[in-house]
Amino acid sequence: MAALRILPDIYSVGAVDWKIRSFHGHTYSTNRGSTYNSYLIIDEKIALIDTVLGSFSQDLINNIREIVPIEKIDYIIANHVETDHSGALPEIMKLCPKAKIFGTKNCKEGLYRNYYGNWDFQVVKSGDVLKLGKRSLTFLEAPMIHWPDSMFTYCPEEQLLMPNDAFGQHYATAERFDDEVDSCALMDEAEKYYANILWPLGSVILRKIEEVQKMNLPIKMIAPSHGVIWRRDPGKIISSYISWAKNETRPKVVVIYETMWQATEKMANKIVEGLIAGGVEVKLFDVGTADRTEVIKEMFSAKGFLFGSSTHDNDMLPNIAGFLEFVKGLKAKSRLAAAFGSYGWAGGAVKEIEGVIGESGIELAQPGLGVKYVPDENEVKLCYEFGRNFAKKIK
Repeated sequence: MAALRILPDIYSVGAVDWKIRSFHGHTYSTNRGSTYNSYLIIDEKIALIDTVLGSFSQDLINNIREIVPIEKIDYIIANHVETDHSGALPEIMKLCPKAKIFGTKNCKEGLYRNYYGNWDFQVVKSGDVLKLGKRSLTFLEAPMIHWPDSMFTYCPEEQLLMPNDAFGQHYATAERFDDEVDSCALMDEAEKYYANILWPLGSVILRKIEEVQKMNLPIKMIAPSHGVIWRRDPGKIISSYISWAKNETRPKVVVIYETMWQATEKMANKIVEGLIAGGVEVKLFDVGTADRTEVIKEMFSAKGFLFGSSTHDNDMLPNIAGFLEFVKGLKAKSRLAAAFGSYGWAGGAVKEIEGVIGESGIELAQPGLGVKYVPDENEVKLCYEFGRNFAKKIK
């Protein structure tokens, strides 16, 4: 991706990663690729806001050199330590060793522990201002959105917010702005990003948005560090974040199961029929083959979850067990759930699933349904009614 002017004397100089298909240690599938966005501001002082993943260092260097000799950079703003945003920093500092780095106290520690560079670093706090000339940069600490070191950088003269991971998407495109891409695909990736990375942080996000709103900062453009830049309607993604952070849901149930010899799968399919008859939206996933990132995204807008597993060694199967451990960390408030599954000589999976539901802070809406071996005609009807009853609670 070549350098692109996004505002007078402000350029996007980051990189597009067309090939990446997993992120965060393979916990996040990036089926549409991603970008590592970095921004260059040319003024009396030259500032670089964030860098890129280390393997794309040369792309960043080449893009900067299209605009200005790289050794002329005066300031580097480190909004976030994570290496997809700071990985190129050591190479950049080799070329402009006199540049001063600005970031939070936690950022200073994190960068040192990652790269052990003896760099000139200035710790900043919320409200601190860095003068560039005609423009200035205001810093706003944003701890736990989504790391302790995170901060936003705001340019008041251009009404430009550079919030690093907030408002981003894993979305590789040749286009750089929201009004140039498919809106449905964009919002799908934005919601997926929020659900998989920021879901547990809703209360923190709401407080930060309220804080920014109280500061009366006009925002004409939001330039995140992943995905496209919001220029047509930055209020749209802000409103979406407020809605998402409030845990607003709709009458929808996600059914997630793991089966050994298809008996639990038969139960799941009949339960889905009951849910549909009950008038709710339904999504069904076999956790052994499904894309976990997509499952979490579907769960995010759902009021209810149904988890199913065959019993093995008096416990649930390993894939659903691992998935439920991930669900515990989501802190999914205001949701309902229940469990189901088949077993042979002894049960156990349903009870274990209900235990995890309780640990997750999700309300157990109804007793679990266990079936010995393959469901008979009467038990098939019980599965159907299990789904219908759950639908009533969701509605």
